[in-house]
Amino acid sequence: MQRFNDGRDWFFERRFGLFIHWGLYAIPGWHEQIQWRKPISKAEYIKLQAQFNPTKFDPDAWLDIAEAAGMQYLCITTKHHDGFCLWDTKYTNYNVMNTPYNKDILKMLADACHKRNFGLCLYYSIPDWNHPNSINLGGDHQLPEPNPGDEPDEDKYIEYVKNQVRELCTNYGKIWGFFWDIPPQRHDPSLNEMLRSLQPGIMINDRGYDKGDYDTPERKVPEGKRFSRPTKACQSIGRQSWGYREDEDYYSHKFLMQSIDRIMAMGGNYLLNVGPKADGTFPNKAIEILGSVGKWFCKVRESLVEAEPASGILDREDFMLTRNRNNLYVHFHKDPEASGVLMNPLKIAPKKATLLNTGRDVKADVEVVPTMSVPPNRKGPCLRISGLPVNELVNEIMVVKLEFHNLDEVVENAVGREKMEEYRF
Repeated sequence: MQRFNDGRDWFFERRFGLFIHWGLYAIPGWHEQIQWRKPISKAEYIKLQAQFNPTKFDPDAWLDIAEAAGMQYLCITTKHHDGFCLWDTKYTNYNVMNTPYNKDILKMLADACHKRNFGLCLYYSIPDWNHPNSINLGGDHQLPEPNPGDEPDEDKYIEYVKNQVRELCTNYGKIWGFFWDIPPQRHDPSLNEMLRSLQPGIMINDRGYDKGDYDTPERKVPEGKRFSRPTKACQSIGRQSWGYREDEDYYSHKFLMQSIDRIMAMGGNYLLNVGPKADGTFPNKAIEILGSVGKWFCKVRESLVEAEPASGILDREDFMLTRNRNNLYVHFHKDPEASGVLMNPLKIAPKKATLLNTGRDVKADVEVVPTMSVPPNRKGPCLRISGLPVNELVNEIMVVKLEFHNLDEVVENAVGREKMEEYRF
């Protein structure tokens, strides 16, 4: 994938991150859009501000969990749709400094990230259900009508947004990325221009006032074998909510592994979300999920973070491929039907084959098998991987590493020079 050749290229090195949705909505523990989905009046919802007191918030504890899972950056909701701000902003009183907690959460988190060189990205919602000039400007995720006393004015609201973005990109050190949410109807490239002037090297997503640097598919894995432009997919550990939900329907560990494997094997980045509780801690189930998924990810990391998409080499749907130099990685994102798989039309054996999940060697030989020798169209020998522990590793995505002397020669021998050229690097 084409790089930017500037400070934004961190995006292609740090590919697994932690998404954090946190705010007043953690107190009722139902959904981050509870004000809109229930619905609840603004006058009633803002009473939660007087209850927000996350005395157990410890940014280093968050980072310990993230780093153990193999993550290298995080993105936090500085302001979600409800308009409540997790930093010390001078442009609204609706912020964390006017709560019983009375501490700048973003500064605490930023300081912890900078000490570890852990990338810090900021989420900022364009809809704002609290600001008097924002309500009912049209577009998605807007309240059906202004709150009492509101004076909708898009120009005034954009000025408010600019002032807050300037704060965020001036007062908290290096900001690696900016995640706008809910694309507005208005086009205004000056906001992204300001972001770039304040934070050179910042990566900006595609949901803002102008075209950004990368796409952000949400929840579902797009079809295809490789992304045509920089992509960061986002998914939450729970089906129902992004913010903390007390009675959440959590995704299975394997489902999340399959999602991560597919996206990253296509060349994309992955942002996995947790909604902290009102006291500032992660739910126990979230810690368990990140621990399990992270343990798997760290074992197969080289096949994802340090590799490029290569699934187009073979016309297959039952597995995906990535490559790094002379190493070819076989990703069984779908459950294998049998303990062996044919890699037709590859006809050269690797010098070594390893199941990354366990570190053990697996058999990978070029041979003739009965299913590939049916008259009158005998296809001859092909590479066969066999002895896969399909009944033992049922809760993980298996990844096999094939080490060749010259992978380009293997591919050219199998599919021809023209197709091989697309995957040479």
